Amino acid sequence: MGEPHIRHRRDDDLKACVEALATVHEADRYPAEWPADPGGWLTPDRMLDAWVAVEGADVLGHVALTRTDDALAADAGLAQDELASVARLFATASARRRGVARALLATATAAAAAEGLRLVLEVEDGGGAAIALYERAGWRHAGTRAGDWTTADGRTALLHTYVAPAGGDA
Repeated sequence: MGEPHIRHRRDDDLKACVEALATVHEADRYPAEWPADPGGWLTPDRMLDAWVAVEGADVLGHVALTRTDDALAADAGLAQDELASVARLFATASARRRGVARALLATATAAAAAEGLRLVLEVEDGGGAAIALYERAGWRHAGTRAGDWTTADGRTALLHTYVAPAGGDA
């Protein structure tokens, strides 16, 4: 197995993206609550773009960029119009340890940098592997706050804000 191909997500990818997300939800409880409309969840309001990692017909991972809301911009300590947010980033269990999430994150970071935007994201405290990925890529922890939802194990979500390195070097 070689490096998966990263490309813009197409409308006809959504079914395979939902199937891949279902495997992630089963393995990792991400998202914490299975959405009533998983295709809609993968296409959040204010979405700027989305990419998939594919190998043949299989979707191995996904990432979207969205406009940043006021609260996340405030957590990051940067102006909202200078930012884009990473959303819906995941890699299937079969794609782990192959650089899929890292490649998706790098693609999103480069796209944002090309538009003069810096990336920011939120990650729940239980996402240890994701936090390690961001920190290895040089992202800076900018703050922590309680979320407005409950995790699968019944605790209030604890959200960490991370900011990409300046210059799009993630």
